Amino acid sequence: MNNLEHFSTDTQTQDHTGQAAQATAVVGHFINGMAVSRSAKRQPVYNPATGEVSKSVEIADSQTVNEAVRVAEQAFPAWRDTPVIKRARVMFKFKQLLEENAEKICELIGQEHGKISHDAKGELQRGIENVEYACGAPELLKGEYSKNVGPDIDSWSEFQPLGVVAGITPFNFPAMVALWMFPMALVCGNCFVLKPSEKAPSVVLFLAELLKQAGLPDGVFNVVNGDKEAVDTLLNHPKIQAVSFVGSTPIAEYIYRTATAAGKRCQALGGAKNHAIIMPDADIDNVVTSLLGAAFGSSGERCMALSVAVAIGDEIADIVIEKLTQEMQKLKFGHYADSNNDFGPLITQAHKDKVQAYIQSAEQQGAKIVVDGRDAKPAGYENGFFVGPTLIDQVTPKMTSYQQEIFGPVLQVMRVDTMQQAMQLINEHEYGNGTCIYTRDGEAARYFSSHIQVGMVGINVPLPVPVAYHSFGGWKRSLFGDLHAYGPDGVRFYTRRKTITQRWPSAQVREAKQFAMPTLN
Repeated sequence: MNNLEHFSTDTQTQDHTGQAAQATAVVGHFINGMAVSRSAKRQPVYNPATGEVSKSVEIADSQTVNEAVRVAEQAFPAWRDTPVIKRARVMFKFKQLLEENAEKICELIGQEHGKISHDAKGELQRGIENVEYACGAPELLKGEYSKNVGPDIDSWSEFQPLGVVAGITPFNFPAMVALWMFPMALVCGNCFVLKPSEKAPSVVLFLAELLKQAGLPDGVFNVVNGDKEAVDTLLNHPKIQAVSFVGSTPIAEYIYRTATAAGKRCQALGGAKNHAIIMPDADIDNVVTSLLGAAFGSSGERCMALSVAVAIGDEIADIVIEKLTQEMQKLKFGHYADSNNDFGPLITQAHKDKVQAYIQSAEQQGAKIVVDGRDAKPAGYENGFFVGPTLIDQVTPKMTSYQQEIFGPVLQVMRVDTMQQAMQLINEHEYGNGTCIYTRDGEAARYFSSHIQVGMVGINVPLPVPVAYHSFGGWKRSLFGDLHAYGPDGVRFYTRRKTITQRWPSAQVREAKQFAMPTLN
């Protein structure tokens, strides 16, 4: 979902030109119900629209992380034993506070990520929907009960919390992805330590304050900002029972391997290369409109972005490219506070350079740059980390830009002759996060959804992100672990099933010895 910048180790406060800069504020941590400052090591946080340092964030050492885990462990027994309806009431109040403070949360997202205000509102709303689902915990945590499974024997199951669990979240959805994790974990009775991206650290600290206002006891939810040292401390800490992660595939694989080797439960969501097949019978005007938002929304910095359009036949490809080229000229990009903009900047100068390098590599390897966004400089924001909407034609499977996740506002077009060839491209790719088919043919759509090897499938839906009461996750190297994020899988991930079988024998009956496996025969 993002790249290796997630574990940046740069400690000097600098602007993007390399000149030392004084941050105007320092972002710390949230431990035991209060904002705290624990570490002298700091890292700059940029306003990506201006390219300027807006604040600095403390980078937690292992001692700070251990402190957060310790207070969470101490808070766990009382929170575990809190009736589930009371835990749910905290979530109800938290949902209300999220809605009341939506403008502030979206402003923080815009300041540190650059996401346009209307996009930030959509992110927050998707997060709130997960809180709404978590409010149903009294129903979700009900186990099964069977009476008289044997003579005077009853059996039932219940779902018990794990203990202290951790989440590691990316920069591109600083509110939503965190809200995928901790509301369900908390309402299930766990305590939580969250390590957000150091590139967008302020949002979750504000969420922590709202949780406290909602009545969450101190120590139940803690936030530590940090880099690889903080992550490794969480992964190897003996008191952390489970780890949730969203980020790039190389880091997801590392997280999963390290956490499971330490005996922890882990779900690690990685990268993507999402294809859209455009069938000859598709409504091309609607396809073009759909592709614009799916490819360039959030500057392409989302794991569900449609980054590859696979056209069935040259005729369809030519029409789609012509219409896309025309519509892309109308797209606006710039500062987050201007809702007339369609998307904003990339997160850092380093990531901008990386995206531009992918575009250049495609050109060098034989692709055609139809619309080139490399020289994007919005008026008044010339120093921002902008890449304009980019369209690349004649892409082939051997190109670097096709094989890897670009994570920017770049749409690539591939040409094939048949639907089977298009599906083969998708099925052979190492990622299997999301995909889409544009068609009016129900038979084709049904065949596609049944045989495509991807975790989330859209039929004329470009971003098939499941609603909160389903679960989110890809296949292949887009997901490491057995359970998907949020929804029903979220309940299972943050709980352990316990099955209890009981019998109250009659005091008047003397039972015979029994050495065989008990049965009902």
